[in-house]
Amino acid sequence: MSDSGTHQLKKTLGFTVALTTIIGMVVGSGIFFKPYAIFNATGGAPGLGMLAWVIAGLLSMAGALTAAEIAGMIPKTGGMVTYIHDIYGPKLGFMTGWVDSALYQTGSTAAIAVVFGIQGASLLGFPADNYWPKVLLAIGTTGFLAVMNNFGARTSGVIQNIATVGKLIPLITIIAVSFFKGTGNDVLTPLLGPDLNPGKAFSLALLAALFAFDGWMGVGMIAGEMKNPGKDLPKALILGITAVSLIYIIMNVAYLWVIPADQLMLTETPAADVSKVLFGPRGGQFVSIGILISVFGGLNGYVFTAARSTYTLAQTNRIPFSKTLQKVNKNGVPSNATWFVFIVSSLYCLTGKYDLLTDLSTFMVWNFYILTFYGVIKLRKSHPDAERPYKVPLYPIIPLIAILGGAAVVISTIITQFTYAMAGIGIMLLGLPVYAYYEKKEKKAELNK
Repeated sequence: MSDSGTHQLKKTLGFTVALTTIIGMVVGSGIFFKPYAIFNATGGAPGLGMLAWVIAGLLSMAGALTAAEIAGMIPKTGGMVTYIHDIYGPKLGFMTGWVDSALYQTGSTAAIAVVFGIQGASLLGFPADNYWPKVLLAIGTTGFLAVMNNFGARTSGVIQNIATVGKLIPLITIIAVSFFKGTGNDVLTPLLGPDLNPGKAFSLALLAALFAFDGWMGVGMIAGEMKNPGKDLPKALILGITAVSLIYIIMNVAYLWVIPADQLMLTETPAADVSKVLFGPRGGQFVSIGILISVFGGLNGYVFTAARSTYTLAQTNRIPFSKTLQKVNKNGVPSNATWFVFIVSSLYCLTGKYDLLTDLSTFMVWNFYILTFYGVIKLRKSHPDAERPYKVPLYPIIPLIAILGGAAVVISTIITQFTYAMAGIGIMLLGLPVYAYYEKKEKKAELNK
């Protein structure tokens, strides 16, 4: 279940690197923009929204602690696609890669691009309901980053380093000042707005909060490079996701301390609006630029990883234009895969809907998260003596919490957002005839040898 020989990963990473990696991968655009969707779902009531942040953190922690066991057993490139391929076989592995490339990665890229467009258009003085400025800015910025990424991984790394600083400025500034200058508003009551279905409201709020926590699945991939994953990885995961949860909760309390939930639900740029109240128009613009830099870095990260997801899927030779998408330019970059990501994400950008795209992406990826969580139980039964550098604590309780929580997310989304859920499932099912065609083609070629 692990690489060997020259492909063995070097075990050089310790607890501190694991902890900072987790926090860095998870904290992104969601904390700056998702309060709008969450408090919109609760009808402008803060209580259920704050509960959604807490539950999303706990569910993410259970998922991360569970998936990390498989990451330690299968420390290979490809992450979840590789895990599901090795545990369940090539068909489900292909379907995971198909959804990852055709919807999750590209849809998430588009979502981050749209939110960059929303924030950028607002800074430029365009009205919030003006469609074309935000969409054109979203597509143009994605195209610019596609060009930059074609210069190589080092260029992408420089952008990420700059964005990390941009991420910290608005977080620290808003938290530090809001409690001194804010007027103070209730952050726990009322629980829910009038005449709303509690189940539907919580489902929508939880889905929005889960996107803000997204990124934890990737942290398990460092297990194979850790010096002591059995001891350090669970500790880093627990402390890292706890820290992120606290940051998110404190940040939301800071927002609510300045602007009440029934007003936050009306703005797609809550962090920017709070900063304008705290620092005035000019100071607010400074913080908004920090937010924009952070989102820019997040978008760059998605363009980078989405291109490599498509490139990995193309190497199976089971999708159209596989040979073209496998090509690497002189800088070692999967150039055609990068442009594929730009084209598909640009089409998604045309919706102009950040929350629609994030809900759809989150819903679809959680279907495969559940398979990954169950994979821990399956491997415990089929490979009881396999080497496990790290074992999920409190087995099987933590995996079952992750599975049941994930199932609740999927089922509630189908019930509350049936049309969007079916659209996502439809895109996923398109992968089946593609897989069948290339499998038949491959078998025919083998018979003709």
